[in-house]
Amino acid sequence: MTDDTSSLTGLLASAERTLRLEQQAIGALVARLDGDFERACELILACRGRVVVTGMGKSGHIGSKIAATLASTGTPSFFVHPGEASHGDLGMITPGDVVLALSNSGETAEVTALLPLLKRLGTPLISMTGRPGSTLARHAEAHLDAGVEREACPLDLAPTSSTTAALALGDALAVALLESRGFTAEDFALSHPGGSLGKRLLLKVSDLMHQGARLPQVALGSPLRDALLEITRQGLGFTCVIDPEGRLAGVYTDGDLRRTLDQFSDLSSLTVDQVMTTPGKRTSPDTLAAEAVRLMEDNRITALAVVDDDGRPVGALHMHDLLASGVI
Repeated sequence: MTDDTSSLTGLLASAERTLRLEQQAIGALVARLDGDFERACELILACRGRVVVTGMGKSGHIGSKIAATLASTGTPSFFVHPGEASHGDLGMITPGDVVLALSNSGETAEVTALLPLLKRLGTPLISMTGRPGSTLARHAEAHLDAGVEREACPLDLAPTSSTTAALALGDALAVALLESRGFTAEDFALSHPGGSLGKRLLLKVSDLMHQGARLPQVALGSPLRDALLEITRQGLGFTCVIDPEGRLAGVYTDGDLRRTLDQFSDLSSLTVDQVMTTPGKRTSPDTLAAEAVRLMEDNRITALAVVDDDGRPVGALHMHDLLASGVI
């Protein structure tokens, strides 16, 4: 075995050991979920203000992520650096808030220095530490035990397993609150309007469809030639076929044209209703764009007629519109 191979084997072994230790650290949290976790949830659900998360060093980085996760899942939250809090930022915390303080040791000076001030404000404190008997844990209304047997670091010094456990416990808290609030995918999208997820959950067919003069349509009984000209003119790969009452009778697509050429040698005498697809796939303006994508994919089509409650065409939607919008 070459030195390079030995080195690579050692690297993989180290990575596997780290992941297993952190996996064990997260698994051990389950047995420690107790009434304090429920109490923490109750304090946050009853909170009239926001959840203020604080922590120093690596715990601070984890706390910042927990605050962001809470805020994006229906629990107003922000992060305050404990050092800055003692020098003016404490004014950001109000009696109506709840403070979630992270410290693996539970003795971090910058964090414990806030305890008298929080008591004076009457702001409820939830602690997340690795030591249930620590100063921070003892002074909290609810304590979340994120302790680990050992760090993944071979020196048992660098925060690794402990920060992973704290992050996972923060996620558990956020999800429990999310479910308790009945937070929906639409609520989540409102917090993420600029992302692809927000677009999938917020955009409707009416936001993307072609309408008015851009709606391809011909009357029932029209010569096939007229339907082909309309498809070419609008460039959407299909046209709606409208009955005398203005309702969608069917559609004629590029795919239908290929089938027509296979079946008929002379197209000059054909009318569109002889070769159109009935009733034709359709959707409504209020359908989520993501649902329209699924309908197209399930039926292997690239365009849809958009109809109102009476079955009258009001628009046309093409896969290209969905691609351009970022829905897919």
